[in-house]
Amino acid sequence: MASPRIEAIVRQRHRMGESPVWEEGTGQLLFVDITAGLVCRWSPLTGEVQTVGLRNRVGCVALRQKGAYVVAAGTRLGFLDWETQQVQWVAWLDRDKPHNRFNDGKVDPAGRFVAGTMPEPSAPGVWERGQGSLYTLYADHSVVRHLHGLGIPNGLDWSLDHSTFYHVDSLDYSVHVYDYDVQTGKIANPRLLYQLPQGQGMPDGMCVDVAGKLWVACIDGGRVIRLDPETGSQLCMVEMPVSRVTSCCFGGTDYADLYVTSAADSLSPEQLLQEPQAGYVFKV
Repeated sequence: MASPRIEAIVRQRHRMGESPVWEEGTGQLLFVDITAGLVCRWSPLTGEVQTVGLRNRVGCVALRQKGAYVVAAGTRLGFLDWETQQVQWVAWLDRDKPHNRFNDGKVDPAGRFVAGTMPEPSAPGVWERGQGSLYTLYADHSVVRHLHGLGIPNGLDWSLDHSTFYHVDSLDYSVHVYDYDVQTGKIANPRLLYQLPQGQGMPDGMCVDVAGKLWVACIDGGRVIRLDPETGSQLCMVEMPVSRVTSCCFGGTDYADLYVTSAADSLSPEQLLQEPQAGYVFKV
């Protein structure tokens, strides 16, 4: 494919920009800054970024209803009212793992919220294996753990027919595929879809496009790759102007724009000079 035009749309340095989601009802882009504990909302009409600060690291945000969102912060799940900036916490997980926190999450095709927990690093780039889990929050506020013993649960999405669930485990550098029961939210029959080759960074956030293909952000790889879920092959890649590419989603008119978040955390002062756009949000 021809080299796409890449535009920095949010020119603010976020420490760990993540979890972009397009809110069609308002025509705005939501995302979080995990380290800063911020939920952010960007308007393409005004260029303004509004924020709500939470007390804990906020792994992800997802749509609930206009002006209200579901958030995963620390090891709790809750509902954020944007106008009042208040959160109604409805679940507290992984209480036996004080060093865990929620990471990526999304709403499934039936309206349930699915999110994973991961361990904080014990040293830069060092995580204890097998500490992550994947949880589903149901409409009655009950929570079911569907997967456990994961490394770093990350990018997740569903096939266009809702029968297949895709999920990244960053610590294994892998994308897995599962059978998905959209009636119950149950996940079964795991198999490996793609193993990221060495030297291409670590797979992070992920989304599905209108053709059913997967787009995976590669943190420390400076790229977003497109995968064919039928063959497990890489179709193309988009090289980004920053190395710490964290996640992506489609939005805008006809969902033709790919929004990509990035991070500045873990970059040295010298690297930040080389990457002046680190932590920005981009449109491809």
